Amino acid sequence: MAARTRRAERRQEPLSRERIVGAAVELLDAEGESGLTFRALAERLATGPGAIYWHVTGKSELLAAAAEAVVAATVVGDDADVTPREAIRALALGVFDAIDAHPWLGANLGGAPGRSPMLRIFERIGRQVQALEVPRAAQFTAASALMSYILGVAGQNAANTRAVRPGTDRTEALDSMATAWEELDPEQYAFTRDVAGQLREHDDRVEFLAGIELILTGITARP
Repeated sequence: MAARTRRAERRQEPLSRERIVGAAVELLDAEGESGLTFRALAERLATGPGAIYWHVTGKSELLAAAAEAVVAATVVGDDADVTPREAIRALALGVFDAIDAHPWLGANLGGAPGRSPMLRIFERIGRQVQALEVPRAAQFTAASALMSYILGVAGQNAANTRAVRPGTDRTEALDSMATAWEELDPEQYAFTRDVAGQLREHDDRVEFLAGIELILTGITARP
């Protein structure tokens, strides 16, 4: 009875692109990219697939719109009252957390490098690079390095999270991986064995921000 009531309420709401995209994000979070079908989306919205096609032309457009919606919510903010380094750290962590919460996002950001939503992130990074007074000739390289690091590490973190079996404790998973590292061949993997203990204790977000700091230190270094 309650389910029928919810469906009736949804039918009374006008179908819009915004509602469709919001439902797509929910479906992607719950089922992954393979679970995003127009049939499943139509059922969630209590409508027909034809009505959805009136607003979006296909799955590719829907994925791009879903990614844009998540990124738009991530990159909003006023950088006026913080330093450029603080603004970059906040943006980087926002993207990291967004991809962690929406594992499908990373792959769909990289699929459209010349358009939004990647451009939103690149633009905001670039403005802070300029504010750091990086020489003009080095600004593109500096912004690109930050962008590549942010998306690459955030995407890898999300992939690592998905690879862990459901119900597995993160500490146990890290301990298991560290043990495997310690058992590697000591000649071929001397460094990996040496840092295995740090793997047990590290915090992904802290390590991520430490990497941002290394890049920022290099960007702002003067000869």
